[in-house]
Amino acid sequence: MDEATIIDFTRRDAVIDPLTDLLRKGARDLLQAAVEAERDAFLAAFAERRTSDGRAAVVGNGYHPERAVQTGIGPVTVKVPKVRAKDGKPVTFRSALVPPYVRKAKSIEAALPWLYLKGISAGEMDTALKVLLGPHAAGFSANTISRLKSQWAGEYEDWRKADLGRDEWVYIWADGIYSGLRGADDRLCVLVVIGVNARGEKHFLAIEDGVRESTQSWREVLLALKSRGLNAPKLATGDGAMGFWAALEEIYPTTKQQRCWMHKSGNVLNYLPKRTQPKARKMLHDIWQAETREDAHAAFDLFVESFEAKYPKATECLIKDRDELLTFYDFPAQHWLSIRTSNPIESAFATIRHRTKRTKGCLSRDGMLNMMFKLGQCAEKSWRKLRGFHHLADVIQDVDFINGIKPSNQDQAAA
Repeated sequence: MDEATIIDFTRRDAVIDPLTDLLRKGARDLLQAAVEAERDAFLAAFAERRTSDGRAAVVGNGYHPERAVQTGIGPVTVKVPKVRAKDGKPVTFRSALVPPYVRKAKSIEAALPWLYLKGISAGEMDTALKVLLGPHAAGFSANTISRLKSQWAGEYEDWRKADLGRDEWVYIWADGIYSGLRGADDRLCVLVVIGVNARGEKHFLAIEDGVRESTQSWREVLLALKSRGLNAPKLATGDGAMGFWAALEEIYPTTKQQRCWMHKSGNVLNYLPKRTQPKARKMLHDIWQAETREDAHAAFDLFVESFEAKYPKATECLIKDRDELLTFYDFPAQHWLSIRTSNPIESAFATIRHRTKRTKGCLSRDGMLNMMFKLGQCAEKSWRKLRGFHHLADVIQDVDFINGIKPSNQDQAAA
């Protein structure tokens, strides 16, 4: 998305909805952090100026009264910091981002989605904030940008050490996200794990640098999660091509495995000619949409019989994960939509994949990880609870679901 496209967004009418409210809060946090970083850079420039007793001569002095900058998504409040001199030589701090008397920034609404994706890159932050507050935002120095980057990197490191033992984690999704890097022969593979707790809340658990989704890389990720208190999840969902499964069997051997139907369908269809793919896609759909495991096996057998003679690689690709593709039948039917695929990860990082293709690897490795972390934080705030989350208590208690139904309920239905 280029700057012209972003600015065009300012012509749209703002709609007050939960997403707008989320973006407004994001704008407030970004602006507050940015002006405080400006203040810190300003103070650093006077670091050698001292009073007669050796103390810093120029120091922070609280904040001006909170003020609102009117934007296309409503008022965004910010408190501009103040400084004072203790040696009798007056100094004045003025924010380049929020100059005195500025009360309106028309382009904030357009810039916010872009900033979530580009805000970590030092080379692009200045341009991004000029889009945010207009050309008069010049003066956002490299030192200020560096301070903001350090702050975000620190947040990422603190998040990686957060205690996971306070929650019971029921399901996890795992996937590897590939992105380009500046000056690197190989693409960065970010190993991502999302979990859902007993209350049905979905959270990122890991966003880590990996080596081509290898078993060793996933082992390190899972060991780190275990050391932070992650219990053995009841089910893990992911692509069958990952080294994740070997590592999972080693670290969490009791966790059941569900292969992602989205990945599997794409892999199977790749072995078929285009003219055959629509029919094959419908037959694959009939497998994972079957009401019972028995019906799914029947649809599975029909697919194999239909394509095995001419396209053995396609059927082999499907057969090798047969049991793991149908694990979801052992869990509540209300959860099937979520646990059959790794879509929670795919959807969260769809914009990242688009962005990295356009930038052609302009970000550093650390910058990419920090950017994905910030994007993940933003995405989490808009996630809904797992559908049918009240059934998670039964899953935790190891209730045996038969074709998605508790045995007692199934017996009553049969009667």
